[in-house]
Amino acid sequence: MKSIKMLITGLVVGLLLGLWFGVNMGKGKPFYSNPFEQTMQDKAKRKAGEVLEDTKRALRESLE
Repeated sequence: MKSIKMLITGLVVGLLLGLWFGVNMGKGKPFYSNPFEQTMQDKAKRKAGEVLEDTKRALRESLE
């Protein structure tokens, strides 16, 4: 029973570390950095999308 618990614990820890490093490698960041941290580029893209949606909504309202 102890060996099964160790196996499951090892699989869970390995999966979490693999996801952590894999996400960072996929984004081209250092593998030890925080994968959930938003970069300035991501923030700028999100803000530009919000501004575009607000502009569309204001334009539609003014045309009605």
